[in-house]
Amino acid sequence: MAPPFAASADFAIDKPAGVPCPNLRRDFGCGIHAELRERGFPGCTVFDCFGAGQRITQETFGGRSWREEPEIAAAQFAVLPVVRQLHEALWYLTEAETLPAAGPLRVELGAARDGIERLAAGSAEELAGLDVGAHRREVGELLGRVDELVRGHRPGADRRNADLMGKDLRRRDLRNADLRGAYLIGADLRGVVLGSANLLGADLRGADLRGADLSRCLFLTQPQVTAARGDMSTRLPVAVSAPPHWAAAPR
Repeated sequence: MAPPFAASADFAIDKPAGVPCPNLRRDFGCGIHAELRERGFPGCTVFDCFGAGQRITQETFGGRSWREEPEIAAAQFAVLPVVRQLHEALWYLTEAETLPAAGPLRVELGAARDGIERLAAGSAEELAGLDVGAHRREVGELLGRVDELVRGHRPGADRRNADLMGKDLRRRDLRNADLRGAYLIGADLRGVVLGSANLLGADLRGADLRGADLSRCLFLTQPQVTAARGDMSTRLPVAVSAPPHWAAAPR
């Protein structure tokens, strides 16, 4: 309902923001959920609000819905991207706290997580007026210090924001590489061992990860994995899982 999408390889139709998808059922389920990719909606399988939609509905608006109360629709849709960004930051901070090398920063990480959690629990008015970009930058700086602790003793290649779209990377040494914000769209990473590479914000759409080892990579999210190609031999961190469409991929 809230996000827009445009007819493309990811979506079969155009849909403006705030307009219900024609596949949205009365119970808020998706009428073609089991065949989204076959029906031309792979973008829907990739999108993840990190629980922001549920929180907004159940907590911020106390269980009220735009369907029963159309007058609150604009306010709900306005805070969705804000809470989504806060929840994504919580994902990264929670992962960072589990890293043994980040021990010296554990107190700061816990304080940052608690602070973001308090912001996400704010009222609709507070969330709408929040400078979420400033808070994301603060989290990003802290995660950068975590990265230095994890990869500092054996840093790999610096490929931050690199354009690696469609590249054959099978013979590149990317172990422990800094791939923050890298464009890996359609890149060939088959069988590549990435070690503790930092994948914060890397674009993995269509990247071929069959047989690759990403099990120790930093800051890899489920949407990144779902947007990529892989198979059951692809190794992933415990916090993410192989999407269903990987099961049919040839080894």
